[in-house]
Amino acid sequence: MSKLDKIKQPVADELTKFEKFFRETAHSDISLLNTIVNYLVRRKGKQIRPLFVFLSAKMHGEINRSTFLAATSIELLHSATLVHDDVIDESYERRNAFSINALWKNKYAVLIGDFLLSKGLLIATKEKEYETLDIISRAVKETIEGELLQSEKSRKLDITEESYLEIISKKTASLIGTSLAVGTHSVVKDKSIIEEMREIGVLAGLAFQIRDDIFDYEEKGIIGKPTGNDIKEQKITLPLIYLINNSGNKEQRRIINIVKKKNHHKKEVEDLIKMVRKGGGIEYAAERMNHYCVQAIERLSVFPDSEARDALSALFKYIISRKR
Repeated sequence: MSKLDKIKQPVADELTKFEKFFRETAHSDISLLNTIVNYLVRRKGKQIRPLFVFLSAKMHGEINRSTFLAATSIELLHSATLVHDDVIDESYERRNAFSINALWKNKYAVLIGDFLLSKGLLIATKEKEYETLDIISRAVKETIEGELLQSEKSRKLDITEESYLEIISKKTASLIGTSLAVGTHSVVKDKSIIEEMREIGVLAGLAFQIRDDIFDYEEKGIIGKPTGNDIKEQKITLPLIYLINNSGNKEQRRIINIVKKKNHHKKEVEDLIKMVRKGGGIEYAAERMNHYCVQAIERLSVFPDSEARDALSALFKYIISRKR
C-alpha cells in the first residue's frame, strides 16, 4: 500500500462512493461535452483536493451529503482551472496525456472550463448550500486574480518573493484552503473553526506549490512536463528568485535575459537551471516549503486528536515529499 493510500484509509469508503457521485454530477446530455468531460475524468489525478474535503469533514464531524457536494464543487473548480491554465500556458500535455486544448483546440477548452466552473457553482446553488457557494466563489475570485497577477509579472519580469507568494497564495493555496473550509463547513457551522481550517489549508497550499516549482529544477522532468518549463513560460518561481536576489547586477541582467528569450535558446535554459541548483535555489525553496508545512501541522495539532487529524497531518507531509 502506498503512502497516499494509507493516508486515505479513514475516508476510503467515502472516496470510493465519491467516484460515482462525481461522474454522475459532471455528466452532460450534449455528446461532445460529455466526451470531453469523460476524457477529463478518466485522466484525473490523485484527488488530493477531495481528500482534503473529506478528511477535514471527518475531523470535525460525520461526513454527509453536503460533504460530497462540497468535494464535487471543489473538484469541478480545480478541473476548470487546469483546463484554462493549459490554454493560457499553451500547454499541450498534462499528466503524460494530451491536454483538452491539444485535442479539441482552445475554443472548446475555454468552453469546457467554463462549463465545469458553472457546474460546480450550480451544485451549491441547487442544493441551497449558500455558505459553501460563498466560500468557493471567493476561491474563484482569488484564482483569477492570481492568474492575472502572474501574467502581469511575467510580462514585466519584476517578480519578488513577496509577489511570488501572493500569486501562489491566490492561484493554488486558496483552493486547498477552500477545500478544508468547505469540508469543515459541511459538518460544523462555527465560522471561527471554518476560517482556521481555511488558513491552515492556505499554509499547506503554499508548501504544495513550492514543491511543484522545485520539480522544474530537479534532474528529470518527472511530473509530466519538461524540466525548465517554467523558465520557458517566463514564470519566475522561488528557486530562481533566490538566485536573482543573490547575484550581482551583471548576473541578474543575464538571468533576466535568458528568461526573456524563453525556449529559443535551450542551452541557456539548461545553464540557468544548473545555476539555480549550484546557487542554492532549490535548498532555499525547500526550506520555505518545510516552514509552511510545519506551520500548518502545528496549527492543526490544536484540534482534538483523531484518525482523520493524523491523516491530514500525514497528507501535509506527503505533499512536500512526493516525487511527482
